[in-house]
Amino acid sequence: MQSLVAVAQFSILALAAAIFLSLLLAHYVGGSLAVRQAQPPPDEAEGVGLVVTGMLGLLAFSLGLALTMAQSRFDTRRAAALQEANAIGTAWLRAQAIGDGRSLAIARLLEDYIRLRIEYVQAGPDQTGLSAISQRTSDMQGVMWGHAKAIVRERPDPAVAILLASLNEAFDASTAQRWAFVDPIPAEIFWLLLAMSVLAIGAISYQIALRRKRHPVATAMLIAMWTATITVTVDLSQPRVGSVRVDTRVYEWTLQGFSGGVTVPPMP
Repeated sequence: MQSLVAVAQFSILALAAAIFLSLLLAHYVGGSLAVRQAQPPPDEAEGVGLVVTGMLGLLAFSLGLALTMAQSRFDTRRAAALQEANAIGTAWLRAQAIGDGRSLAIARLLEDYIRLRIEYVQAGPDQTGLSAISQRTSDMQGVMWGHAKAIVRERPDPAVAILLASLNEAFDASTAQRWAFVDPIPAEIFWLLLAMSVLAIGAISYQIALRRKRHPVATAMLIAMWTATITVTVDLSQPRVGSVRVDTRVYEWTLQGFSGGVTVPPMP
């Protein structure tokens, strides 16, 4: 899996090209093996066709299952982003509502905190940079919790308790988001898909060549479809490489809501 990810980090198109060439090579090998044999009787060729049909059915099921798993993990990351942005926004509003010096300090820290969370979601696969962002996140959480702890000692009332609950929810949401970004699909599934695809393409080419027929255009289209499916599956499952990434607009919208502050209107 790491080799696939390394290629995808360089270019998702390079990954697609590598998969396409692997399947194309399997097509050539399968056809070459069949050409070297004498043309079999029709019943034997029909038996090969039944085997190929079974392989294709199993491969289609496996591809669909892997794509569903990848989509599920992508949806989890998106949902975690929405939950975290909403939790931060709620904590900011409650900190503003209390309105003393420490709660306003918490509100200002939350504004920087959400920018840091945007940076985390947009970060690449470099582990050093990710570790630095995670450490800054923990440090900011500690400072905000320290302010909240001081507020509790000064005024232990229900409003402060609600603020503590909001901060705790925001911090828990960051942990959920972090877990969603490091929960990959098992590498064995991708290698299994690639191996099954290579064998299936080779078997199809073998079957076609036994009948002394060639369908280059249709075969190329089939290989392209397989390549696209596997590539999209890898792209969906990897949060920090490729073109399918979690959108950070929900964080940006929350940050825009902070810009106006909270205005207390006059009594009607």
